[in-house]
Amino acid sequence: MLTVAQRRTEAATPEALNQRIRRRTAASLARVLSDRPRAIQSRLEELEREWDVERALALTASSFVLVGTVLAAARGPRWLALSGVVSAFLLEHAIQGWCPPLPLLRAFGFRTSREIHTERAALKAARGDFGSIEDAREMGPNTLLTLAEI
Repeated sequence: MLTVAQRRTEAATPEALNQRIRRRTAASLARVLSDRPRAIQSRLEELEREWDVERALALTASSFVLVGTVLAAARGPRWLALSGVVSAFLLEHAIQGWCPPLPLLRAFGFRTSREIHTERAALKAARGDFGSIEDAREMGPNTLLTLAEI
């Protein structure tokens, strides 16, 4: 089940970035499928460790808040503005699913947890984990991704 935040994040991302992420995912899937079966397991393990955009945003924001707080203590209270701005970004993200750093993180290739899960499901289908998907091993990466999104 998709969370509202996942849908909002993808909806708030420029379509060109969403398409670039989808093309990279399809290319990764195609590369792994040509090397299987060990490559599939290896890629599944990589996906378990992949950070989604929400985690990257939390790390980035908390780092800036911490830096702003330390600088305020060391250099003066004007640095609290940094913590305030970053907190406002987090609030905006919580309410709207978008904030100014989000397109930058997406441009760096951070995916939503839904996008990561979709690749994982496509790999498992190609490996044969889902008996109900016939001939999954013969399907191309884009077909597998489409099936995994359903």
